[in-house]
Amino acid sequence: MISSKERKALFFDVDGTLISEMGKYIPESTVKALGKAMEKGHMVFINSGRTYCLLDFLKKEIPVDGFLCGCGTQIIVHGESRFHKTIDRKRGREIKEAILACNLDGCLEAETDVYFQRGRSRIETVRELKHRMVHEYGLSVTYGWEEDCYDYDKFCVFCDENSDVERFLASVPEMEAIDRGEGMYECVPRGCSKGTAVEWVLKEYGISPDHAYVFGDSTNDIPMFSCVPNRIAMGVHAPELLAFQPFVTKTVEDGGIAYAMEQLGII
Repeated sequence: MISSKERKALFFDVDGTLISEMGKYIPESTVKALGKAMEKGHMVFINSGRTYCLLDFLKKEIPVDGFLCGCGTQIIVHGESRFHKTIDRKRGREIKEAILACNLDGCLEAETDVYFQRGRSRIETVRELKHRMVHEYGLSVTYGWEEDCYDYDKFCVFCDENSDVERFLASVPEMEAIDRGEGMYECVPRGCSKGTAVEWVLKEYGISPDHAYVFGDSTNDIPMFSCVPNRIAMGVHAPELLAFQPFVTKTVEDGGIAYAMEQLGII
């Protein structure tokens, strides 16, 4: 067991980092590597754009100290919610109306569920996403956008040639819109990001940024790549991450997590 001065904090994106995009599985080498890190006394956190309801399956798969959810909108450590930012109910209604007025579609993401419009979306990506929420993640998707009995933390919008994206984004200045490509924008309240979640953990546990390691593959990982010096990009990654001069590891499927942790002396 390491001393408190040697303790490291490790932060992992999910899709394309912990989980293979090809078949949605977690390599056994990844599970073992995270377990070894925790046995040595390091702290391990999931740091995902997913809200908590979309991370439930990981609890049974891998050992972690906490979940940093929804691009920093919620922080859960050892089962206790320590920080949670939600969109005001009235403002949430206005955002739904703006999405529709600008001819977009999307999903509203909350701690316990994800909400879609009732009926069949004209945008294929939204139809596929809704199917996954129900059949892969077992969400009830109980309420539609017509109901007004829930709050949500963040949202994603999807556009096509009939959408007015610029007008919509101008209508939500309080949101940071991350362009995820292929007509998808991930919208997060300003002041919340994967980076702010990392900073919260480091301050809470007195860990130096020099002892923090972030692992990711996509553009919504940029905030956490920006706040610590030890960055690991997966073998397949967004080219924007190269600006941070990361250690580029192998792909998820080739055991990239375990390889990086071994090469960097974490385990």
